[in-house]
Amino acid sequence: MRVVEKFVSINGESTRAGELAVFIRFQGCNLDCSYCDTKWANEKNCPYEEMSPEAIVEYIKETGVKNVTLTGGEPLLQPDIALLVDLILEEGLRVEIETNGSVDLSTFSFRKKPVFTMDYKAPSSGCMDAMLVSNFDCLNREDTVKFVVGSIADLEQVRAIIKAHQLTTRCHVYFSPVFGSIEPEEIVQYMIEHQLNDVRLQIQMHKVIWDPEQRGV
Repeated sequence: MRVVEKFVSINGESTRAGELAVFIRFQGCNLDCSYCDTKWANEKNCPYEEMSPEAIVEYIKETGVKNVTLTGGEPLLQPDIALLVDLILEEGLRVEIETNGSVDLSTFSFRKKPVFTMDYKAPSSGCMDAMLVSNFDCLNREDTVKFVVGSIADLEQVRAIIKAHQLTTRCHVYFSPVFGSIEPEEIVQYMIEHQLNDVRLQIQMHKVIWDPEQRGV
């Protein structure tokens, strides 16, 4: 498995934001979002460490941290991802997979389902056409759909999606602002105007604590 980063920090987003987590970042992605903040990890020539699932689990155990975040790039493109998840869960740890919304979740066979934090790309990403609406059927109350929004136009689009698929009754729903493109207070005002109950605004905490360009945090 192609690992470009492994480190311990806090979860900057998701339902466990603010909690310690051990991050495993994999190389490669099938999308090229306009606002991607890890484009370096998606490059074909990005340096990586080839690690077996067993070696990754050993590293995770050595950290003593219970929350495990598998990210990228797109972690579901890694051939042994299901095996890795099964091995981590066997250790009694918690696994969150950050996925971009374009990979069919129904094709994976996990012995025990991990938690998904799944993006659904808004128009400003340039990748909305790649989204799989069918993935919503694979989510439950432990999972999250994260809408990264950069404009009011994005909010209009995703509000319609939330309503059409009744997402707030299915899973957690978050709005996350594109860093530097829209002010959080604009999103809050939009939520008030449209009475968006059970939707949460989430700031990328790691970009507030550290330099937004800093890696390994």
